[in-house]
Amino acid sequence: MLLKYFYDKALAHASYMVGCQKAKVAVVVDPGRDIEQYLEMADREDVKLIAIAETHIHADYVSGARELADRIGAKLYVSDEGPAEWKYHFADQHEHQLLKDGDSFMIGNIRFDVLHTPGHTPESISFLLTDQGGHADKPMGIFTGDFVFVGSIGRPDLLEEAAGLANTAEPGARDLFHSAEKFKQLPDFLQVWPAHGAGSACGKGLGAVPSSTVGYEKLFNPALQFTDEEEFVQYILSDQPEAPKYFAVMKRVNKEGPRILGAGHHHSVLDVAGLENAVKSGTVVDLTPSSEFAKGHVPGTINIPLEMLATWAGWLVDYDRPTYLICHPDQLEEAARVLHKIGVEQIEGAFHPSEVRSSGLATEEYSIRTPKELAPRIESGDVKLIDVRSEEEWKSGHIARADHRFLGRLPDNLSDIESGKPIVTQCQTGERSAIAASILQANGLEVINMTGGFGAWAGAGLPVGHAAPACDEMSRTATCP
Repeated sequence: MLLKYFYDKALAHASYMVGCQKAKVAVVVDPGRDIEQYLEMADREDVKLIAIAETHIHADYVSGARELADRIGAKLYVSDEGPAEWKYHFADQHEHQLLKDGDSFMIGNIRFDVLHTPGHTPESISFLLTDQGGHADKPMGIFTGDFVFVGSIGRPDLLEEAAGLANTAEPGARDLFHSAEKFKQLPDFLQVWPAHGAGSACGKGLGAVPSSTVGYEKLFNPALQFTDEEEFVQYILSDQPEAPKYFAVMKRVNKEGPRILGAGHHHSVLDVAGLENAVKSGTVVDLTPSSEFAKGHVPGTINIPLEMLATWAGWLVDYDRPTYLICHPDQLEEAARVLHKIGVEQIEGAFHPSEVRSSGLATEEYSIRTPKELAPRIESGDVKLIDVRSEEEWKSGHIARADHRFLGRLPDNLSDIESGKPIVTQCQTGERSAIAASILQANGLEVINMTGGFGAWAGAGLPVGHAAPACDEMSRTATCP
């Protein structure tokens, strides 16, 4: 048997290729949209990729299932559990098998048995794997999707938080409790292969280790220590990360079927003459490092450096308008790949940074100041300080005069930000606050970014508060993914 692990660090997403080397065939479990990696691996291992198996309709990334089915004719194995609103709408366009609890299918000599494990989502299933080619009569491991992670368990509130389905979080939590009880009955020796690792917003406290065992998780996974349903429900619904806004888009896209990109999909470098119109008609994201962006940029653009794109674009890009980039040509396809993976489809192309600078359009800049330089102005009220960190960070310590405005929700809450004085943006180090500064400035506010952020402020011995003051409801519940 062949088992290959693929990990997308930007999305904390794990997918797997399972191959029967005797029959020279393979299946991909929970594929991401970047399908070339699976095709290349299949060629390298001399197996034919004939199937795709999904544990559920994902909310945090665009699935590659439809792309693979279209490109190579692979058969879909997807859940038929859950209510009508959580069925795969595109499955009947391809060869497929709808799965329910107790079903099984074969990939060569490898057997997959289906367990219905609802809670994270109603249709969630897990796959028990048995390598019958090696004459085994017991399973080797379980693909748990977003059900059981290393050190954690899938959150049950995403349908309510992200998809807007009211009153689904608590019933989901109760389903999850019973699924966890079912999991505890599995043999301790089974390996556990989850669909996410540390950094995913699909649960809280996920471990960074790529796999585990049922026995280890039964001993040490905090979510599996509960025997009382009410205590479990209270635990699992508290302190979950903020569900990124784009999760609602992902659920719909993956249910209805993502747009097929096709082989050779690429994007173009655009004539800078179209940049002003791009700012008016769409979202222009400048991938320039924030220190350079501060010194000169095009009014109306927002700044998300490439390494932060996967984390923040889903919060800050308008999915209903075209997206344009300002980046070097060798960054374009990687940036577009990241955006496509989180469902940003209208990527019109990119403007070259050197052409932008030479065009004379980069007429705007903002100030960067140290905590010591800003402290007297903050104390006197000469400037308005906005802390854009997570709720958890805010509660652990903050600057007394700061107003807490989580970065991900900032574009939705611009109207009530005082505009009569300069706005100082602050995070932990100065990177997220630079993004915030670009958003506020693009909306007509005068901004200053605090370099070094709260870490530098506290390190300089400046006063720190801990008691969370009254704030708006969104700030109270927001946490950083």
